[in-house]
Amino acid sequence: MRVLPVWSQVRRLVPAAVIALAALVNLLTPPSVSSAALLAVAPVTAVSLLSPVGIVGIGLTAMMVQGGLAFAGGSYDWQGDAAVQITLAAVTVLAVGLNRSLRTQHVSASRARYAAEVAQRAVLPSPPSRLGDLRIAARYVPAEDMALIGGDLYVMQETPYGVRAMVGDVRGKGLSAVTAVSVDIGVFRYAADHEPDLPALVDRMEEALLRESQRREGLDATEGFTTALIVQFATDLAQVHIVNRGHPAPLLLHADGRAHLLEPKEEAPPLGISALGDWTSPVETHPFPPGAMLLCFTDGVTEARDPAGAFYDPAERVPHMMQSYRRQTGHFPEPSTVLDFLARDVSRHSGGAPQDDQALLALHRPVPEQDLLARPL
Repeated sequence: MRVLPVWSQVRRLVPAAVIALAALVNLLTPPSVSSAALLAVAPVTAVSLLSPVGIVGIGLTAMMVQGGLAFAGGSYDWQGDAAVQITLAAVTVLAVGLNRSLRTQHVSASRARYAAEVAQRAVLPSPPSRLGDLRIAARYVPAEDMALIGGDLYVMQETPYGVRAMVGDVRGKGLSAVTAVSVDIGVFRYAADHEPDLPALVDRMEEALLRESQRREGLDATEGFTTALIVQFATDLAQVHIVNRGHPAPLLLHADGRAHLLEPKEEAPPLGISALGDWTSPVETHPFPPGAMLLCFTDGVTEARDPAGAFYDPAERVPHMMQSYRRQTGHFPEPSTVLDFLARDVSRHSGGAPQDDQALLALHRPVPEQDLLARPL
């Protein structure tokens, strides 16, 4: 049997406590003071705490207490107290109706949330925890609690050309953004398996997004685009190749605590605006030594502001968190732990709920076991 938390058990006693308080007020005050209004509060407080049977029980108890107090005090008035009894009965019936309405809404909300979770898994499936020797963690942090998926995306895939990944952010919100996300992920998955180099993969995505924009109307047809960070790891994981199309630069974390943003040397616009001109997709290659971690994120992280208006700086705050964790535990945190820390730190920085959706992806190359056991001569 599932044991309810202490507060869940205690708060069920609130309606009875209200009745007891009403009786106490009636006994301690002059006969001219009535506690009938406080008794009427008891069934209302039971709306979200008890079942319909429990609410009826509270209502009947309130009516019995009111009548008993009136008789005991010698102030029972047939007309006045009958009106009070009718009022208590009406409030009880109303409370039962509100309880049923809340339960119906709760069931509907649970079904809608379940449908949203199914849609999220279909549109934005969780990547595997590892591909070969590469360890992976992903998080999607929605700006709204009920919106489990929006315009941010991530996708991982093992291909004939190495492990490839993409983190992106679609312009816009709502259903149109989710549709664009599904198009981006579908095209990436197909092109990642068939295009031998990253520029060709990006060109294939450009073509698909251009065709998709022609099917839209309004701003989605003329201003629809996707910022994207496309990553490919060498087969031995010694290098990482990156194409950045207007996306926040990823953070490269080293095992010794050093960290720096992999800012692109040549700027390139987001995907999906090739109708405005032709742009190249420069590929930049960086060393990816054992113990390194590549942290990718969307602008929900970099554009989070504190109350003073300062932007969140992952290059400054994430290494500090990593060093604190290493001092306390003696080892490098797992990718999932890093993303948990990052999401909480961004929320702390912005002073509450996320200001924008956040897609987070951590890619870690662990130190081989023989290196961990090695001893300097």
